[in-house]
Amino acid sequence: QVQLVESGGGLVQPGGSLRLSCAASGFTSTINVMGWYRQAPGKQRDSQRELVATVTSGGVTNYSDSVKGRFTISRDNAKNTVYLQMNSLKPEDTAVYYCNARTKFFRTYWGEGTLVTASS
Repeated sequence: QVQLVESGGGLVQPGGSLRLSCAASGFTSTINVMGWYRQAPGKQRDSQRELVATVTSGGVTNYSDSVKGRFTISRDNAKNTVYLQMNSLKPEDTAVYYCNARTKFFRTYWGEGTLVTASS
């Protein structure tokens, strides 16, 4: 089992910045890819979570086109923690952000989510 705990969400004005963190515990040595997904207000089903960014254990990153150039994902393998630095936030970035971990045994784990609101 892998447990994921997110932190760092909150309210920010458009154009501002936030940094999300996700700490993993449990069988962390089995984790291959970590990432962030988001679910906008009004979208309830798990299938409507949008990929934001992912990073492999080797540091290879992938971003959605909507955040490329504004968000940066990073990973500290020693601390079993993944970060999402979000700059130039827009109102359309408002969502619950979920941490995700995929293991080498094809198991997927989710955190509880943290709300990010970009609004004046």
